[in-house]
This record gives sequence, C-alpha cells and structure tokens, in this order.
Amino acid sequence: MADRVTVIGWDGSPLTAAAGSALSAATLVAGAAHHLALPEVPAGAERVRLGSVGLAARRIAGHRGTAVVLADGDPGFFGVVRALRAPEHGLEVEVVPAVSSVAAAFARAGMPWDDARVVVAQERTLRRAVNVCRAHPKVAVLTSPGAGPAELALLLDGVHRTFVVCEQLGTTREQVSVLTSDKAADHTWRDPNVVLVIGGAGGTGASAAPWLMGSDPVAGAVRGWADRPEEDGSEDRPGVGQDPTLRAVQLARLGPRAGDLVWDVGSAGGSFAVEAARFGAAVIAVDADPAARTRTETAARRHGVLLQTVTGRAPHVLESLPEPDVVRVGAGGVPVVTACVDRRPERIAAHATTRDEAEAIGTALAAGGYAVETVLLQAVGLDPADWSERERSVVFLLSGRRTAGAP
Repeated sequence: MADRVTVIGWDGSPLTAAAGSALSAATLVAGAAHHLALPEVPAGAERVRLGSVGLAARRIAGHRGTAVVLADGDPGFFGVVRALRAPEHGLEVEVVPAVSSVAAAFARAGMPWDDARVVVAQERTLRRAVNVCRAHPKVAVLTSPGAGPAELALLLDGVHRTFVVCEQLGTTREQVSVLTSDKAADHTWRDPNVVLVIGGAGGTGASAAPWLMGSDPVAGAVRGWADRPEEDGSEDRPGVGQDPTLRAVQLARLGPRAGDLVWDVGSAGGSFAVEAARFGAAVIAVDADPAARTRTETAARRHGVLLQTVTGRAPHVLESLPEPDVVRVGAGGVPVVTACVDRRPERIAAHATTRDEAEAIGTALAAGGYAVETVLLQAVGLDPADWSERERSVVFLLSGRRTAGAP
C-alpha cells in the first residue's frame, strides 16, 4: 500500500507550497492528461491516467511509495475523494483543495451560488439532471462526455433557460459563453465544462439572504400540504377529483422528489401540480381547458415554484412529452390511464367516481404490469360550531406501482 496518498486540487493557478511539496516527493502521480503534463510532475514518477478511478485506486493501493492524485477544482466536491476513500481500497488520503469548478463558474458569471442546486450529468443521470433544471431557477451542471450542454438543451425542449457555459476553466483555453438554451444544441463544446442553467422566477434577481444551501422550493409558501384552494386565495373551487384529502393521498402514493418529472394530466386549478413542484420535482401540467393553464400558472407564481403547462387534449397531447417518473391522472379515465401506462412511469395515481370506472382503471393498470391498490376515500367537512356536515366527497383512489418484472 502507498505510504501516503495526497489528493491535490488544481484550478489553473500556481500550486500552493503544500501541494508543490507533496508533488515533488511523489513516486506515483495519477491524473488526467493535462495534469500529468504539468512541469511540476517529477520526471521519474510512475504516471497513471485517471480514467477509471476504481482501477487507479487499486494501482495506488498496490504501490510502495508516495502517491499523488491530481484533480480539477475541489476534489472533495463531487470529486475523486469519495471514490478513493471507499472501504475496499483501504486508502487514507490527505486533501489539498482548490477552488471548485462550480464556484469558479459562478464567479465568472458574477453571481452568488449559495442558492443554487448542483447536479452531475452523466449518461445515466442526464434525464434527472435535466428535471432539476426544469424545477429550479439556478442550477450548476457538472457535465461529462455525452451529457454536455447540447444534450441538456435538447432535453429541455420547450423550457426556456439561459445557459452560461464555462469551458476548460483555469486553462489558457478557458471560454465563457452566454446563450439561450435553444441555441446550445447548435454548438460543439469542449470538455471539461460546467453549465449554469438560469431561468424562471427569481433566477437572476436579488433575494433575501438564504440560510440553507440550494434553493428552497417551499420558501414563502403556506405551511402544510393539501390546503383548500379557496383558503389559498384562489377563486377555484374543488370539483370531482379535486378534494384536498384525495390530493394529499395522491401525493403520498406518488412521492414526487427532486430529479423526477411529474405529469399532472387534467390539472384543473393546478393545486396538485404546484404541490408536486414544492417537493422539488419537475412538473408538466396538462389540461384541455386554456383557462386551467392560466389558473395553474397563477398558482405557481403565488407559491414561487417553476412548472411547465401544456394545453391539449389527452391522450394525444401526451405523445410529445418527455418521459415521466410519476403520473397523476385527474381526468380522462381509462384511455388516458392506458396511454400513461404505455410510457412506463414508476407510479400512477388516478381516481374514479363509480365502481365500474374504478374496476376498468384497475384492470388497465394491472394489464400494464402495475401492482394496484384501490381504496374508497370519504371526506366529510364539518362545521366546528355545531358539527353539522358542510360537504362530502366520496371517490375511489387507484394507485399503481410498476413491478420489478414489468417490461
């Protein structure tokens, strides 16, 4: 095992005295090609290209001598330190950090970043990274080959954002470009790069001093969930399928979270869509009624969340939408549920007002490979003065969870 392993962050500036001392004594140096070309790397040191961190860690673990790992920016922030400290390698590391690429990117843009979300975009996480960009007004994306600015822009189709693309930060080839997201797909970008995705309410304006790293989707919103629309200042009144109790259980069954894309099909006044967005999920609210779009966008502004609205009749309008993680069907019945099943979300929630309709929806879910749960929800609003009944809602709630063996 290596006698000592030092991880040195490099941001293009001269190495510190501690970093220079550790590097000059190294008998093995691991890093990317531009790191290994640095003049400070000892001529006699073994050089390891840092392609697979796991393979490099095994080489370091078997090395007898002093090892140094060079990495861009702060290696403890979405960097190699986590992988090197994995228990199977048994390595004890010392870290000499530098300015992270995210901090450098925001500095180039002249923007604070304590209210930003930071995500890593790789081929397997690209879609979830894009969903975070849909849901939040300020996101830093650490990209990778095949999951860069062009791919982000293509998947953000229909959502306007401003891209600040920072290429090869800290090098003589550094370049910062500001452009709209619809133009980013037309360029060829150099790796490595960081993309700042800015847009939506509060994306660039000054705000109150934050107390929590990253954006807080519930800041300024009313406390609690599933409030009655009229209590929220809206003129919308709950109709069939819009009861707050039903909405609360639908949210519980679907469990929207950051990185998810939620379809709210039949959004009506937007109450469900807004609350799903408050959980940090990206939301597309769909309704055939143009007035529903207005109500949904108004509710989103009131709560300070970002979401996308689409006017059109389901199921046909769903064909052009990006793949969902969870779906709430608020209108359209069996045909819409069937169309959603075909897109293979993890979970689907729907409701019915009759037993026959509930059985048909449950059959459609089960045929698509979903484990189905059906409950009859009865909510009775009472007048606290005399306990008399003010209103009553009775509805079947059906929720489907995609099974492990489903196609």
